[in-house]
Amino acid sequence: MTPAQPGRPARRHRFALGTLAVLVLVVVLVPLIVRLDQQLVNLRAAGLPPSPGHPFGTDEVGRDVLVRSIYGLRVSLLVGLVAAVAGVTIGGLVGLVAGAAGGLADRVLMRVVDGFNSLPHLLFGIFIVALSAPSPAAVIVSVAVTHWTTAARIVRSEVLSLRGRPFVDAAISGGSGRLRIVVRHFLPNLAPQLLLSTVLMIPHAIWHETALSFLGLGLPPHLASLGNMINDGQRSLLAGDWWSSLFPGLLILVPTLAVSALAQYVRDRANPRWRSELVL
Repeated sequence: MTPAQPGRPARRHRFALGTLAVLVLVVVLVPLIVRLDQQLVNLRAAGLPPSPGHPFGTDEVGRDVLVRSIYGLRVSLLVGLVAAVAGVTIGGLVGLVAGAAGGLADRVLMRVVDGFNSLPHLLFGIFIVALSAPSPAAVIVSVAVTHWTTAARIVRSEVLSLRGRPFVDAAISGGSGRLRIVVRHFLPNLAPQLLLSTVLMIPHAIWHETALSFLGLGLPPHLASLGNMINDGQRSLLAGDWWSSLFPGLLILVPTLAVSALAQYVRDRANPRWRSELVL
């Protein structure tokens, strides 16, 4: 272990932010330039290896893997972002009510949180999506319902800490009501924690969507998503078509690692005391 160099974390965070910016530009601009017919097949070009014409090769029915991967990444990022915002919103409201109200409300809500935490997230998510037809909305609901508890605990803990601060005592002594204290004092101080929770939940949501789609329970089979592509590509592995599943798998790792590095930056800015003193 060596002492951390001051420039290394900043470079890493800039690289992560730049990577995410490039990915967002790609998934926004490419669909405007290249239109993808989700149902179109070209058996004459089936199973082609990576080449200048098809940098990621083609799949078993002749569809370009690069274009479908970009469309799949767009779906995964959109589903991950919406699911993360929904999960943090649910968890934030539960944690805020539990921490601000205290007493019986706090105990009941925390037991609900414990109950959700006791359930296997993936199995519970499979149960939720199995109740309806495969769709992005079903995946978003599945992720939000299974991942809101972490945000609830973080927000409740922060609210309990804020309740003992002098400025809150001064506001209560000045006659401020509970709603005014929540709006004027709790929410502004909770913003960094809510932002960090959202950023951290995005990779979980992406992997959750990928796992559900891989099992055939997430998005419709014809829709380009990274999970569907990996599921389709595993059938081609026996024929030696490794590119059909390798490149979509790599596109899952890249945003996950970039978002994780960005989350560390947000965490350090929100609370500098958490910043690491040593690096491996």
